[in-house]
Amino acid sequence: MPAPLMHAITVTEPGGADRLELVSFPEPAPGPGQVLIRVAAAGVNRPDILQRQGLYPPPPGASEILGLEIAGTVVACADGVEDFKPDDAVCALVTGGGYAELCVADASACLPVPGNLDMVQAAALPEALFTVWHNVFQRGSLKPGETFLVHGGASGIGTTAIQLAKAFGARVFATAGSPEKCRLCEMLGAERGIDHTREDFVEVVRAATEGRGADVILDMVGGDYIDRNIRAAAEDGRIVQIAFLRGSRASADFMRLMLKRLTLTGSTLRARPAAFKAELARGLRHNVWPLIEAGKFAPVIDSTFPLAQARRAHERMESNLHMGKIVLTC
Repeated sequence: MPAPLMHAITVTEPGGADRLELVSFPEPAPGPGQVLIRVAAAGVNRPDILQRQGLYPPPPGASEILGLEIAGTVVACADGVEDFKPDDAVCALVTGGGYAELCVADASACLPVPGNLDMVQAAALPEALFTVWHNVFQRGSLKPGETFLVHGGASGIGTTAIQLAKAFGARVFATAGSPEKCRLCEMLGAERGIDHTREDFVEVVRAATEGRGADVILDMVGGDYIDRNIRAAAEDGRIVQIAFLRGSRASADFMRLMLKRLTLTGSTLRARPAAFKAELARGLRHNVWPLIEAGKFAPVIDSTFPLAQARRAHERMESNLHMGKIVLTC
C-alpha cells in the first residue's frame, strides 16, 4: 500500500528561488531511534540556498527535501525512543526534510520546546544553537572575560552568538552591514556594532582592546576576512571558520599566525554523526535551556512565510536585508 501523501517543498532543478515548488510527497516513516514530527515551523538557513542552487547536496541517507531545523509535535516514536512520546512539543536539528508537513528526526537531536517560546521561535533555535555552541564554546573555547568578535552579527548565527557570548561573560564585538544592523547587535549585548561598509573591524577591535585584539573570532565570510581575522586576533587567539560567503581561497600572512600562536579551525555540522549531535543537544539542554527559560536568551525573528511561499523566504534571505531568523510556517 503506498504511503500517505503530505505537502513539501522540492527543488524542480538547481537554480534560483523560482525553482522551489510545493508538491505532494510521500510521508516519511521513522526508523529506530527516530521520531515523526508534525511540523509547525521550519527555519530557513544559508545551506538551504546552496542546496537549492545545486552546490550543497544532502549527505547520504538524508531527505532531498530542504530544511535543517524544525519545531512541532511528535506524532509517532519508533523503537529505541525513550525521552519523547506522542504529543510532545519539540524542536529538532535534522539533516533534511524540514520544509514539509511531516519530518523525521533522530530523537537524540530533539529538544523540548521551552515553555516561554512559541513554535516559530523554537524552530529558529536548533541550527544556530548547535552551530554556536560547538564552534564558539567548544572549538573556540570562549571563556568569561575574553573578547569575542562575530562577523554577520545580524544573522541568525550572529544574533545567537552575541547573546550567548554575553550571557557567559565575554566582551562582544560584531560586524554588520548597516547602522540599523549594528544597533541590533548592540541591543543584543555587543559592546560595539562595526559597520563593515565604512569601518575596518581590525582597527576598531584593536583600538577597543588597547592593541590586544579578539580572543575568539567566529567567521562565516572568508575571502579577505581570513587575513584580516589573523591581524585582528589576540595572542593565543582562536579563529573559527563556519562558512565562506566571500570564497574559501585567500592570500594570508601566516607568519602572524605563528608569532601570535593562533589556532585557525573550522567545522561543518550537517554530515556529522548522530552521536556527535546528541552530545551537543545534551550540552545545550544543560547550559543554554536554563538561559532561555529565564528569559536571558531568545531568538531574533526577522519574518515568517507560509510553507507555500518558501520562494519569498529565500528571496528575503538572498536580499541580505534580514535581521535574525526567517521561518516558514505550516
